[in-house]
Amino acid sequence: MSAPILATKLYIPPPRSKIVLRPRLIERLNEGLSAGRKLTLISASAGFGKTTLVSEWIASCERPVAWLSLDEGDNELTRFLAYLVAALQTIAPKIGIGVLAALQSPQPPPIESILTTLINEIITIPENFIFVLDDYHIIDSKPVDNALTFLIEHLPPQMHLVIATREDPALPLARLRVRGQLTELRAADLRFTPAEAAEFLNQMMGLNLSAENIAALDKRTEGWIAGLQMAALSMQGRSDTASFIKSFTGSHHFILDYLVEEVLQRQPEHVRNFLLQTAILDRLCALLCNAVTEREDGKDMLEALERSNLFVIPLDDQRQWYRYHHLFAEVLQAHLREAQPERVSTLHRLASEWYEQNGLRSDAIRHALAAQDFEGAAGLIELAWPAAEAGSIQQATWLGWVKRLSEELVRARPVLNVWYAYALLGSGEMEAAQARLKDAERWLEPAETMKVRLETASTEMVVADQEQFKTLPATIAIGHAYIAQTLGNIPDTVRYASRVLELTDADPFRHSQASMLLGMTYWASGDLDSAGRVFADYTMKLRTAGNIPDAISTTVVLADIRLALGHLHEAINTLEQLLQFVMDQGEPFPLDAADLHRELSKLYLEQGNLEAAAQHLQRCKELGEKAQLPVSRYRLCIDKARLKTAQGDLEGALALLDEAQRLYIRSPLPDFCPISAMKARIWVVQGRLIEAQGWAHEQGLSVEDAPSYLREFEHVTLARVLIARYKSDRGTGSINEVIGLLERLLHAAEAGGRMGSVIEILVLLALAHAAQGDSPPARVSLERALTLAEPQGYVRLFVDEGEPMRLLILDFRLWIEKQRREGRKPTEYVDKLLAAFAQIVPVPQSEVSNPTPLRSGDYSQKSTMVQSLSQRELEILKLIAQGLSNQEIGERLFLALDTVKGHNRRIFDKLQVQRRTEAIARASELGLL
Repeated sequence: MSAPILATKLYIPPPRSKIVLRPRLIERLNEGLSAGRKLTLISASAGFGKTTLVSEWIASCERPVAWLSLDEGDNELTRFLAYLVAALQTIAPKIGIGVLAALQSPQPPPIESILTTLINEIITIPENFIFVLDDYHIIDSKPVDNALTFLIEHLPPQMHLVIATREDPALPLARLRVRGQLTELRAADLRFTPAEAAEFLNQMMGLNLSAENIAALDKRTEGWIAGLQMAALSMQGRSDTASFIKSFTGSHHFILDYLVEEVLQRQPEHVRNFLLQTAILDRLCALLCNAVTEREDGKDMLEALERSNLFVIPLDDQRQWYRYHHLFAEVLQAHLREAQPERVSTLHRLASEWYEQNGLRSDAIRHALAAQDFEGAAGLIELAWPAAEAGSIQQATWLGWVKRLSEELVRARPVLNVWYAYALLGSGEMEAAQARLKDAERWLEPAETMKVRLETASTEMVVADQEQFKTLPATIAIGHAYIAQTLGNIPDTVRYASRVLELTDADPFRHSQASMLLGMTYWASGDLDSAGRVFADYTMKLRTAGNIPDAISTTVVLADIRLALGHLHEAINTLEQLLQFVMDQGEPFPLDAADLHRELSKLYLEQGNLEAAAQHLQRCKELGEKAQLPVSRYRLCIDKARLKTAQGDLEGALALLDEAQRLYIRSPLPDFCPISAMKARIWVVQGRLIEAQGWAHEQGLSVEDAPSYLREFEHVTLARVLIARYKSDRGTGSINEVIGLLERLLHAAEAGGRMGSVIEILVLLALAHAAQGDSPPARVSLERALTLAEPQGYVRLFVDEGEPMRLLILDFRLWIEKQRREGRKPTEYVDKLLAAFAQIVPVPQSEVSNPTPLRSGDYSQKSTMVQSLSQRELEILKLIAQGLSNQEIGERLFLALDTVKGHNRRIFDKLQVQRRTEAIARASELGLL
């Protein structure tokens, strides 16, 4: 559930009926628009008529306009972007829906990703339009400045940005200026000319000043419009205007102090009190004003202020909400603090109470904190957590509130302290969260112990909602279980989760969380069948209850479990069934479904369908690729890296893994495939064995380690490193220890039913045996791997091993050919794998120069020869060595006879031989067979 958008922030101020027309400025603004400049900056201190000018201009420019009036809350980047999108939706209602959903996730995605998506959507708007950011000086946030800079740098051509501000923003103005992309209006441009001042004072404000008096007042105010307006208000009803103007000197601050006193003193007392008491409010409506002033004339007063031109600005067409001119509000607040300092906190407290009674808890908290009513604020913050957990309030905002409270105050509120811990869990701060959970637990101790504690500490427990306190035992136990599972402490996870399930009065939601955490312990300990049953059962309950977002999350976990079991087809069917179910619900299509597409991409990639894998990743991006659970953010980078690897872009894959490492947040989901191990695998393919071995040393891995499911991926990676090193060392040393490690891993994977791991380990065993020239066991391991992999359609597990595996499979196919008399026939699956090697496959650098141990000949000569012979030529050379005729080779490889003969000639030329027997001998000497 998203936080509500305050529509009045998007309200475009209408042009006033009585204003001084400023054609010279309108012309400058239109010139920048027609020249195609990106940005119009209207920068001047308060009271120079910036908003009024923009309102006048856009009313006549005949372009659609989106307007956003900024306030203090927009310094939070997530809120700023949410309102940015909301403003755009006033002219393009369907734009940015995915961006808003991404912003509502507990951990918002990287800003450039969000902005890129938004910019791509803006490009689809057919009309040229203007976007106005009013009061940008309120923004004092580097992330917001950076986001706006990115938007300006990549601004679509149909969008023109206008910024009205009291001070220059931290944007690349110099660069825009040099490029001719900036239109600027500053104080020197905005100040009234003598003619404009005369029109304003005499015609707009109804004064009858002489040209001399107008010139004097214009000079002393330097054309400052607000100053002229305040002076004009002060002069209404005066007969001694000349003496007033003479005394009207000094800096803006002094003028303000003087004029406000003059304006306020000339108002009736009830009007003056109303202005001061409502000055603390960012926005005003009749009922809110009644609550703060403790009067009943709010509606009449607001209408009277507007009629009297007393700096109130309507925020909607119904004239229900208003705000004071910012400058006027600031002056009123300063005067209030000076004249009635004791009233300030009371007024904020009254505002807080009204906001809470009207369901606007965020505003209630803000005013309670401003009133320094920290006790009251603590209660409101405590009650606000469920909304934060549900996503309608940003958890970062909630954390900002609670951090303004004293530690003593938080610790006296066990429920608030537990919510604080939960907020810390979401950001991966396990240790800090655990400390708060333990501190809150002291309030759950037996009564006698509690009595002693209270007498000693002189502290009373405070609870805002007794029902929340009653569920605290389960809530705390879930927190402990979450932390234990995240830290890999399975016994404690089971203990705490079981405790929740034993509590008959626990919240059903906490019961469900306990079941999920137990399912994760089964998964982490290798009991995949039990884990699969838990997640399958809970997923069905979620679907029945209509909780699609959580059903998507648990389905993704279930697919990962079935992938580990080696059930590729079942995993794909599970995801596609839920995806179809989600699509059948109609629009709007939930962005959580992006996770389903990401997971399907991974599975289709494993089956060798690179096109489908890429399409699903693209669909994931279209839906808002990062609008998922925090853990999914880095998993998306990982799946992109897998696709990059399959496409041969190893550096691109490493860059994505680096990004994933940066995004990683600790969570209860078992981390079976550490990012560092994935990077080590790519280093092996690149021939960067020193770095790969360094990784193994840092992780403390050894071939003597006992198999462990949680570290299985790392141990399999270690085996890859050691096999590559053995080949790089030209077959010196022993590989038997690696084979021993793989056999132990194989036994453990078979015992756990992890057929996905079994296939991968068998593939490595085949490569290890082949590396030392031991063909029979290599063939046995490969045949078993193929037998297990064929029903599920595995492809990448073989193809990712590169040329050594291709040659092994080719040898296996030739061996099957020789067994025809025994009833063996080549399978379509083997041919499918061989065809898949024709796609882009990275070849390990260590394999290019030495696929098998040298038996004779010069190493450098062999390296050159391998690189000069194409893969097809090597394939034909091996068939020649098997004794096949040119006709048989052509039939085997589906080549014309002349094509085979052409390949033979090129092979003979490269080997510098004349006939087949010489070619076989030369190839054997170089170790090419």
